[in-house]
Order: sequence, then C-alpha cells, then structure tokens
Amino acid sequence: MACTAKQVVSATGLVSLLGCSLAWAQPAPQDQGGTPVQPVGQRPPPQEAAPPEVQSIPEIGGVLTPRGQLVLEPEFQYSHTSVNRLTFRGVEILSTLQIGVLTADDIDRDTLGAALTGRLGVTDRLELELRLPYLYRQDKIANDVEEPPFRLEREETGNDLGDIEVAAHYQLNRGLDGMPFFVGNLRYKSTTGQGPFDVDRDANGLEEELATGSGFHAIEPSLTVLFPSAPAVYFANLGYQFHLEDDVNEPVGDFVVEKVDPGDAARLSFGMAYSINPKTSFTLGYKNDFIVETETTFVDPDTGVSTTEDSGTLNVGSLLLGWSYQFNQDAALNLNLELGVTDDAPDAMLTLRAPFGMNVF
Repeated sequence: MACTAKQVVSATGLVSLLGCSLAWAQPAPQDQGGTPVQPVGQRPPPQEAAPPEVQSIPEIGGVLTPRGQLVLEPEFQYSHTSVNRLTFRGVEILSTLQIGVLTADDIDRDTLGAALTGRLGVTDRLELELRLPYLYRQDKIANDVEEPPFRLEREETGNDLGDIEVAAHYQLNRGLDGMPFFVGNLRYKSTTGQGPFDVDRDANGLEEELATGSGFHAIEPSLTVLFPSAPAVYFANLGYQFHLEDDVNEPVGDFVVEKVDPGDAARLSFGMAYSINPKTSFTLGYKNDFIVETETTFVDPDTGVSTTEDSGTLNVGSLLLGWSYQFNQDAALNLNLELGVTDDAPDAMLTLRAPFGMNVF
C-alpha cells in the first residue's frame, strides 16, 4: 500500500496519517527463498504535500486556497467588554485616611460586526485576501463620585464601515520529509472606518458617537508554522503590527491634538487543531498582543506650547476555542470563541464563519 499526498490530507484539511503509518509498518515483501524483493525501476520524486488547514482560526494565515479557487467567507461577530475601575484623586496620609475625590467608573462595551472575506488562490502557493467589515458599537458608561455625591450616566453608539484589509499569504516550503509548513503573511489595514478623530465631539471633547476604525494605517508581516501530527495539526504565528504616525490637527476640548503615533504591537498565537472525524474538528489555542505606548502631541492654542504624553502599554491575551464542520469539499461552518485572560482583553468574543468555495479559473 502506498500513500500519496492526496491520501494524506483528509476532507477537513487536517492531516490523517494513520493509514500510511500502518502501511509503512508492514515488512518488506520477500520471494519464496526469503530474499527481499528489490524494487524495479526508479522511485518517482516525492510529491509536494498540500498544507494542512486550521479551519477554525483562519486569521493566523494557515489556510491556502488552491489555484483557481475563490473562497467567500461571510462572518458574524459579537464581543463584550466590561470595565470596573476605582480611582482616587488626592492625597493619602494613612491607609485609612484619604483627602481627595473617589470615583468609580462602570463601562460596558458591546460590538456587533459583519464582514465578507474573499480569498483567491493565484497559484498553489500564493493566496490573496480582501476583507470588508461593518461594525455597530454601543457603550454604556456610568461615573460615580463620592464627594459631592452624584452619578453621571451616558450611552454612546456608532455604526459604519470598518477598516478594509488586504493580505497576501505565501507557502515558503514544500513540507516534505516530516518538515513543518511555513507560510509568510503580509497584511495591510486601511482607514476606511470612521476614526476616533473623525467623530463629532461636544464642547468638553467627549465623543458623541463611537468610532468604527482605528484612524491609522497599519502593516503587519507575520510567519505561520503548521506541523501535522496525526490526528492533529499544531500551529503557531508570530507577527509585528506597525502603526503609521499621522498628523491629526483636531481640537479636543481646550487643546488641539497635533500628532499621534499609535503603539505598535507584537503578536503571538499558538495551539492545536484536532480532527475528530473526516468532517469535524476542534481547535484549542492562545493568542497575545503586546502593545507599546501611544505618543500623543497636544498644543495649547492660547500659548502655542506643545506637550507629548505617552499612554500605558497594553497586554491583550485570549484563550481560543474553535469548532469546525465540513459539509463537503467546498463548504464549511466555523465557530470560534475567545475568552479574555488579561485585564486589557475583551471578556468574550464569539465569531461565526461560513466559508464556501468556487472555481473561477
């Protein structure tokens, strides 16, 4: 029994090498005299194996579309974030004696998103991607002040086109002789969404609606590693997102925001996709974004004096749980759940995807 590359990759895209392992474990054939039979002719060159797919988490760049095929992926996403923060402004003389103002902030953020992603296989090792998102956001904010006691509540919403993204994925090696697959990725995020300095603000500089985009261009190169180990596929992704500095020159309250340099982000994810049967698989993983400080330059319009302030760093870590069902060779259903495990991460994010493919050339 011989195993070809097509036999190695199952219908779900996860590698299934059990049958091949049993064939390799059989003793070599012998003739009636007990002498091993020698092969006749020359062994064909090894075939290039198709990269395994991690269907539940496609954003890691581990899915390469075959040449001539177009995959359209509708996506629906919901995320929730709650922030409960206690702030003291004043002087602490003893641990039980404080002179100042104690405030409590309670913030609930809900985001609904819909997106359509298209992936085109230009060659068997090159894939191009385009993502069109639309967002609806709602924030409920409550501020409690101890002295004088009062409570301020407000609700903000925003809905508009998000930041359009384009990406390219290239398979760097052939994955022969038990080697892992390496996939290089390059992603660009535009500023088509309504940024934080594009929304309307009141006289105090508070937003009257919520942004649906970052407002800054971003470029992210990354490398994905896929290692098949039947009946699982281990994956890892390492990338760095560069945010480009921009001149804003927008009034916010009593100051003018002259220039903003958003913090770059080092991004890491890893995990395992496990094939339960030829149609069903689940994914377990973890991802973490380490975001450096954002530098903002303010100008006082009365004096013309400018000051630069740095925000704090962010550590956004989430546990990944995924499930995938392959209806047939061209259609699947993916459900992905992210649970925040750090203070800066969303509490929960649920994503449903339904990719389907078609041949275009």
